[in-house]
Amino acid sequence: MELGGRVVVVTGGTRGVGAGIARSFLTAGAEVVVCARRPPREPVAAAGRAASFTALDLRDQAAVRDFFGAVAARHGRLDCLVNNAGGTPYRRLGEGEAERHARVVELNLLAPLTASLAAYPWLRESRGSVVMIGSVSGTRPSPGTAAYGAAKAGLENLARSMAVEWAPRVRVNSLVLGMVRTELAHLHYGDEAGIAAVGATVPLGRLAEPSEVGEAAVFLASDRAGYVSGASLLLHGGGERPAFLDAATVNQDEES
Repeated sequence: MELGGRVVVVTGGTRGVGAGIARSFLTAGAEVVVCARRPPREPVAAAGRAASFTALDLRDQAAVRDFFGAVAARHGRLDCLVNNAGGTPYRRLGEGEAERHARVVELNLLAPLTASLAAYPWLRESRGSVVMIGSVSGTRPSPGTAAYGAAKAGLENLARSMAVEWAPRVRVNSLVLGMVRTELAHLHYGDEAGIAAVGATVPLGRLAEPSEVGEAAVFLASDRAGYVSGASLLLHGGGERPAFLDAATVNQDEES
């Protein structure tokens, strides 16, 4: 299998996008370790194989260092780190104290930095790679999730700097995600009608599936992407149709 014998860590890999990424790596033949603060309700599995789980708070730097040391000791190597853990509640800037917004930045920017630094010695030894899971929220205004958008913008820049500093032994890339349909999609987009309506705003007409994010992550970690580093791969179904096109009274496209 494409990644047979490789060892991959997926942070936040117990549900949603992270679980989809973990399953794609399992299908590609890798040994997968997922970490999160709480265990999954059932093992993350695919292709007759399951990921191992370790409880970990990524904000605890000492625990993160110990975790990667244990992974390397148990498996003898580490080939890829997928920094997926993150997220944010909807909160306008004026509705929360600075400390709450700072915690969002800590989870979405500082935690991936902490994990990457802890994993680096073993990734360097294996000539491995880091995949940052970014967001289009870091490329455009992000009202209601401003701290999250700022952190994701920083994460993409961090990946590019890492790619330069850690070359040629470690490749670092970003997957910049648009909207993804997960088991928590209703919290962001509403019921099935709301999810369908939101999906209709995407040029490809739907939200991404976690497995599609996983396939892109597998590509970036594989030898097929051996000359890809410092790159940001947009995975957003074509992006967002500019609002002014629908507001204009001329040049309306009548094609469906």
